[in-house]
Amino acid sequence: MIFAAGCLVQANFAQKKTVRVAAAADLQSAMSEIATAFEAQTGTSVDVAYGSSGNFYAQIQNGSPLDVFFSADNEYPRKLEESGFAEPHSAAIYGIGKIVLWMPANAKCNPELDRWQCLRDPAVKKIAIANPVHAPYGKAAVAALQKAGIYDAIKTKLVFGENISQAAQFVQSGNAEAGIIAYSLTLSPALQGGKKWMIPAELYPRIEQTVVVLKSAKERPSVEEFVTFATHGPGREILAKYGFEPPPAR
Repeated sequence: MIFAAGCLVQANFAQKKTVRVAAAADLQSAMSEIATAFEAQTGTSVDVAYGSSGNFYAQIQNGSPLDVFFSADNEYPRKLEESGFAEPHSAAIYGIGKIVLWMPANAKCNPELDRWQCLRDPAVKKIAIANPVHAPYGKAAVAALQKAGIYDAIKTKLVFGENISQAAQFVQSGNAEAGIIAYSLTLSPALQGGKKWMIPAELYPRIEQTVVVLKSAKERPSVEEFVTFATHGPGREILAKYGFEPPPAR
């Protein structure tokens, strides 16, 4: 009987399904909740890695064993579809991202009132953004600064995080006095106490955060179930809670 029970446990363990997710760094809080809720409802485990969308794009092209990619933009998923690394017509917008100017609670400047002037303040020595080379939120930050006409005045203050989460950590830890970061991150407990100003959406290209199913997906039915759960099921409410605006109706 002991041997039989052991075999049963081994069989159940072998049958447990896992969805391997690559998620943009701004999804850290939301995706953690979505994964937990999905596992509780379906019994399928979710293994999530967080990072910059550009780095994941390169890893997927180099054969990284992933099932689904939640990008911080729509460009990388589109390119993966076009190059044959993602399932055709599987890309779908799951939320519209926003950027904010964020400063610690003890900052003398109030970004909600003084806005861009906070970045010109001599007391602000470093301004954290995600690396615009491979992070969509970094590209959005640079676009906003340029359109506002202050990029040249403050570009020597810019420090780059590997992804938007690291950029937020720079400001939270005091290694930078200000940051242009994802609105979703400011809703996490670690950053809720800071001062922020929502940067006008017309100053940067719309951040259409998009999910795509990868050709390397092993458990295709489970992957599709997870994508539906995250974008149209209970995950939709979780995404909204963390500031991701629902995609426009088609």
